[in-house]
Amino acid sequence: MRVDGAVVGAIGPGLLVLLGVTHGDDEAACDRLADKVGALRIFEDDEGRMNEALGDREVLVVSQFTLYGDTRKGNRPSFVAAAAPDLAEPLYERFRSRLGAAGGVFGAHMEVELVNDGPVTLMLELLPAPSS
Repeated sequence: MRVDGAVVGAIGPGLLVLLGVTHGDDEAACDRLADKVGALRIFEDDEGRMNEALGDREVLVVSQFTLYGDTRKGNRPSFVAAAAPDLAEPLYERFRSRLGAAGGVFGAHMEVELVNDGPVTLMLELLPAPSS
């Protein structure tokens, strides 16, 4: 991943996570999502089945407010569902830290290169935690 031509993040085999943050997200949801990502059994085992978790593989996290782009009305996406930077950035950093992940520069225009081995692409969205 590059910002202004300089490499700011790179990993070997592992996961590229495009992370969107919305208004209702909080630290608890962030932690649950990071734990879920780390535990997903999406890597091939010796038999070629998706059965292994992240383990020692690396993670690169990119802040991606455009995941909350709403295109249901008109032809220009609305990003009102995306959290403001003062909420999104601390949660992005918390998510990265919890996974021990590399990252880019929050809010910067980044050039991201990906070798999609598989390809496997999943969208994870957590519901609010059940109340006790």
